[in-house]
Amino acid sequence: MTRMTILDGGTGRELKRIGAPFRQPEWSALALIEAPHYVTQVHTRYVNAGADVITTNSYAIVPFHIGVERHAAQAPQLAALAGRLAREVADAAPRPVWVAGSVPPVCGSYRADLFDVAVARPLVDVLVTALRPSVDLWLGETLSAIEEAQLLADAIGADGKPLWLSFTLSDDGTYTDVPRLRSGETVAQAVEAALRLNAASVLFNCSQPEVMASAVAVAREAIAASGRDVAIGVYANAFPPMRKDATANATVTEIRADLDPPGYLKFAEAWAAEGARIIGGCCGIGPEHIEALRAAL
Repeated sequence: MTRMTILDGGTGRELKRIGAPFRQPEWSALALIEAPHYVTQVHTRYVNAGADVITTNSYAIVPFHIGVERHAAQAPQLAALAGRLAREVADAAPRPVWVAGSVPPVCGSYRADLFDVAVARPLVDVLVTALRPSVDLWLGETLSAIEEAQLLADAIGADGKPLWLSFTLSDDGTYTDVPRLRSGETVAQAVEAALRLNAASVLFNCSQPEVMASAVAVAREAIAASGRDVAIGVYANAFPPMRKDATANATVTEIRADLDPPGYLKFAEAWAAEGARIIGGCCGIGPEHIEALRAAL
């Protein structure tokens, strides 16, 4: 039986739930700025729940969340702190735990139309430089378009650390023919690009659980045809579909009542049956969900 790798869950909402400083627009970055010990608590909760991989709290270290002036003045220090906090928890864990360096879509989550490589490259470079000493692998998260993945691969270069590329899928019913990214590009095209970029894993995240299994199936077929050993992963969100013009993390949306740990686990078991070997949770998925995944998978 292939061993399953268990990821952690969402960070921002878990920070809010345990009482950390939390507001818009700073989102999860506010705890780094005002009370970093809460970030340590969240990482520790996920390790205790059974996560094999914890993700740096660097997703919101972008101008959209912390503002242009604060980003210019503090982004390198905040990103380095995010890396150190995760590294300290992983090193203190009673079993091997990897640290994934989170690099978000710096021009706006869900908004492939806002991507500008000239604007994005220096923002990505700040994160990569600051996180590099602390991370075991790179995780490009919530990628809405293939060009976002290309930028991250270029920025990282050949540093010997695995590159995991995680794409967010259209989940509002706009596309019904084949699984697609929010840009409209197909999952098959995204997987082909990930293989070309020498990604060690291809994942899908921050989308409704219902759209993930078909994407995994497409990815499995494309990877099998390539003859490469590339793992497939999933970590879905727990909130309802967003408007097509919405930006993720622009508001704190309600969590679906049906996606409690048993409800989420049913979806995860279907992803595993399709071939996913890396499973965790995104927004609204907490340590109790991860504990259920570890116990069952």
